[in-house]
Amino acid sequence: MTAAEIERSIIKKFRKEIWCPFVKSVKQYELLSEGDRVAVCISGGKDSFLLAKCMQELCRHGKFSFGLEFLVMDPGYAPKNRERIEENAAKLEIPVHIFPSDIFAVVDSVQTGSACYLCARMRRGYLYEFAKKLGCNKIALGHHFDDVVSTTLLSMFYGAEIKTMMPKLRSTSHPGMELIRPLYAVRERDIVAWAKYNELSFLGCACRFTERVAGKEEESKRKEMKELLAHLEEHNPEAAYNVFRSLHNVALDCIVGWRKGGRRGCFLDEYGK
Repeated sequence: MTAAEIERSIIKKFRKEIWCPFVKSVKQYELLSEGDRVAVCISGGKDSFLLAKCMQELCRHGKFSFGLEFLVMDPGYAPKNRERIEENAAKLEIPVHIFPSDIFAVVDSVQTGSACYLCARMRRGYLYEFAKKLGCNKIALGHHFDDVVSTTLLSMFYGAEIKTMMPKLRSTSHPGMELIRPLYAVRERDIVAWAKYNELSFLGCACRFTERVAGKEEESKRKEMKELLAHLEEHNPEAAYNVFRSLHNVALDCIVGWRKGGRRGCFLDEYGK
């Protein structure tokens, strides 16, 4: 498949499954504005490469003007993994900026806590910094529908709280910067189907810490949530969609307690008043 054919597959064959929910999310959550300069962050996986192609298409044919940069942060990849990223970027005609970091080395020296969590936090900080140097005001990440739903369930089952992965966030540590997730409503199974259709092979997790107990535990919990959703969808095809929709339809009159900005509230605060 050529880059042009891969691009057309997003608009044509996968229009309903990928292009339409992508465009809808951009509009519904107001992820882009005229004059934005967005750093699309590419990890080497299927999600971030699809995001890059979708953003390219929107930039070329969208209703307003915005700029794009494509960032690949090398936290210490094995040479073969970096080569795979470079090969895919060339095949998809994505002009990437690759910059090095020492994240893997730093995380490797920390023996407590979750390696995955620490790595993700550090990566985001590096991406913000490099994006700012390129004149960007936003970074775009490739999180998708299934990430949103599984994060919600993880928070409930293991964190004893109801919260989710937001479609956009203002950075608290990098003023003027914002994170956006344009694939917010795109199913992972459709991303997999797109990659297979175009005979594309992307990196999975290229991290050297997947053997750590903390990393394995975190990954196993996410796998558990995916398996739970798959089981529920066998009996109710709308199960995952209903979890997603419920995040947009919270009945505040039927919530026992809540917190916002450090403040806590309870239904008793207004009960009977």
